[in-house]
Amino acid sequence: MRPRRLLGRAVLYTYLEGRAAISKLFCFAAAGGFHRLGRRTVLELPIRLIGADRMDIGDDVYVGAGSCLQTVGGATGPALFIGTGTSIAGSAVISASSSVRLGERVLLARNVYIADHSHAFDDIRIAVLDQGLVKMAEVSIGDGAWLGQNVVVGPGVSIGRGAVIGANSVVLDDVPEHAVAVGAPARVVNRFGGPSDEAALELTR
Repeated sequence: MRPRRLLGRAVLYTYLEGRAAISKLFCFAAAGGFHRLGRRTVLELPIRLIGADRMDIGDDVYVGAGSCLQTVGGATGPALFIGTGTSIAGSAVISASSSVRLGERVLLARNVYIADHSHAFDDIRIAVLDQGLVKMAEVSIGDGAWLGQNVVVGPGVSIGRGAVIGANSVVLDDVPEHAVAVGAPARVVNRFGGPSDEAALELTR
């Protein structure tokens, strides 16, 4: 094997293993600041964390680099729940005021945005940033669901077990379990087991 190839492999291995080790060390050291941070869970750095003491994160969870997990508002107790085995590809934003709950083995592609609240904007004299939160309603994403890239999930939405949400969709209404939903706003285009499964799944790619 050529020396340049050997050097390249060694550099890549060192880089990847070094990043993984730093993120694991961070999780070990920071675990006490969370309501719960499960075993073997990896929060890949860099990551933005606000209100970690209200986050309940299960075992074997992966949250990719560039993500933002936050809990907001003056309530106490856990507000953001991430179930065992869930994988978040990276650059996700999950913001919880009352309750955002991701089930077990949920899969989120990059740039997913999930929030159980919206921002007030009615007062034209005040910046939106300073007007507080409105429309607070719990969000639930069932076990084994898959949300494609750039999906937005709004307050009060329930996504059922095993549901598939196509890339770039904006989910403002409930999606039943084992359904495929696409669009902005998202609408159900198929239920698993029907004759058009392949065509509907193609829309999510």
